[in-house]
Amino acid sequence: MIVNETVEQNNQRPTIRSNESLSQVLGKFDTLIEGLDYAAQGKTGFNFYSGRGKLEHVLTYADLRERSIETAKRLINVGLQPGDRVAVVAETTPEFMMIFFGCQYAGLIPCPMPYSMYIGGRDAYVDRLKGMLTSADASAAICSDALLQQVGEAAEAVNVRHVMTYDEVCKGDVPELEEALAPFGRDDVAYIQYSSGSTSNPKGVLITQHSIVHNTRGILTHGLQLNRDDRAASWLPLYHDMGLVGFCLSPMMGQITVDFMATSAFARRPLLWLKIMSDNQCTITYSPSFGYDLAARRSNGQPGDFDLSSLRVAGIGGDMVRSDVLERFSQAFAPSGFSPKAFVASYGMAESTLAVTFAPLDEPILIDHVDRARVKLSRQALPASDVSIGDSGKTRSFVVCGSPMPGHQVEVRNDQGEKLQEREIGHIMIKGPSLMAGYYGNSEATSLIMKHDGWMATGDMGYLLNGQIVITGRSKDLILHNGRNIWPQDIEWAVEQVEGVKGDDVAAFSIDAGDGEENVVVLVQCRLRDEDERESLRRKVSAVVHQQAGVECEIVLVPPRSLPFTSSGKLSRAGAKLQYVSGEIAEISDRFAAAKLAAQSVTFAQSAAD
Repeated sequence: MIVNETVEQNNQRPTIRSNESLSQVLGKFDTLIEGLDYAAQGKTGFNFYSGRGKLEHVLTYADLRERSIETAKRLINVGLQPGDRVAVVAETTPEFMMIFFGCQYAGLIPCPMPYSMYIGGRDAYVDRLKGMLTSADASAAICSDALLQQVGEAAEAVNVRHVMTYDEVCKGDVPELEEALAPFGRDDVAYIQYSSGSTSNPKGVLITQHSIVHNTRGILTHGLQLNRDDRAASWLPLYHDMGLVGFCLSPMMGQITVDFMATSAFARRPLLWLKIMSDNQCTITYSPSFGYDLAARRSNGQPGDFDLSSLRVAGIGGDMVRSDVLERFSQAFAPSGFSPKAFVASYGMAESTLAVTFAPLDEPILIDHVDRARVKLSRQALPASDVSIGDSGKTRSFVVCGSPMPGHQVEVRNDQGEKLQEREIGHIMIKGPSLMAGYYGNSEATSLIMKHDGWMATGDMGYLLNGQIVITGRSKDLILHNGRNIWPQDIEWAVEQVEGVKGDDVAAFSIDAGDGEENVVVLVQCRLRDEDERESLRRKVSAVVHQQAGVECEIVLVPPRSLPFTSSGKLSRAGAKLQYVSGEIAEISDRFAAAKLAAQSVTFAQSAAD
């Protein structure tokens, strides 16, 4: 691990808030390298905090540029050629930043890889890496010393030529090269992004310089309306598009400072996220709904000595935005000066680099209450009556996720590809300069979602409301039962209200029962030991599901930590369904059988598809 002398020289002070002598330029560059070259003229940069909130490393953009160029020379010196793919485990460290940007200067294609698995342990992680390394046809794999054995095993299995540690690439003598470095130009690629749901047959999203500069420019100028006094804070993983683009590349392209804490540190101490923002008076952060939920629950009604009055953008993305979570967070941290107007709902995906839409800034979150019956029967999101709002049996509440960034378009189409009117629920299509070049080395998968007219199928369902997009769920998760459309989130969120059931304890899906019929299955993680108590819980859950969705379903009580999650922390319904059908997830009363099956079928944990 590199210890940046700047920390000691500054007496553990982080990089400055803004540049006094450098004019702010919001992403008006042709490449990432142009952006870094400009940012390096100022005094802002990245700060890295430990799991206890101590400032460990300071990396100004000037330091990052210098060390990235040195890293680029070392990468070329080991025999890598321009255009080679370099897999790098994306831990939240200065080294990852140096290697990522070193690849940009060397004309190598970085492929950020995850550093952990939520389910499945070591073997599942190695298998997942094998799939990604094969997909990228990687020439090199780089990781920390702690992961060298696992990464080395995966790399050897798929014939990756070079396996190196962070220190080997980022430290030591700088070689003299026979030829000058050849950085990426405006018409070149930038990196390959593997989404949080990548499986053993992963799809690598190929992002070009053209796509990343347009997306960061839209984020900075339209979505966040960045100013020179902004400061960001993030715990998001850098192998995920929201972490990499949102809190590494975009802030650099806007020359602002970012305070980082590792994702694992956030999971252990979520309130440390708030403390760092409070101490540094950060103005911008982002999280999926579950991050705000976790922080609010850990507050225990006592927000602590935080000052969140400077936070003007508390973005939400990465999963379905839950209005109840936002309300709970707002109430918990109102004494800390948090304003609910800071919440900014948004929509995006790796296939569009990151961002697609943003809700307006400094306005209350817009919640659309719709008539549940009309949604189920006709796929129309018609407004609920005033007397029905608040009755979960009659209404469904959706958070409105904003309008497209400049130069981007969003449409909603039916199953036949025809454009729908506002409030008609259908398939969300997007178009614009931020779209990926395709899935690397996978033309078949690319052709399934990229249309000849430049539009891309997102796989999401939703509707338009006054030009803003409303997300209702993933099309592949939609439960079709007796001619009705049922959203699994409705079932899951209702069951979470049952006493003894926690958030993220529930997965709902349907399975083929033959003759065109679908059976609804609800998996519930259960911590009860007494059989009578378990049966009581089963009856309560069944009653709630029947009241909420009007269906009879199979309630399966499974052991804690049974449900699979993606690397970004989202429940994987597809993974849960596959594990249930395969027998890997079993009824809690058959724990020993479940454990045996899990040991035999651990690779099923990689099925956490978005």
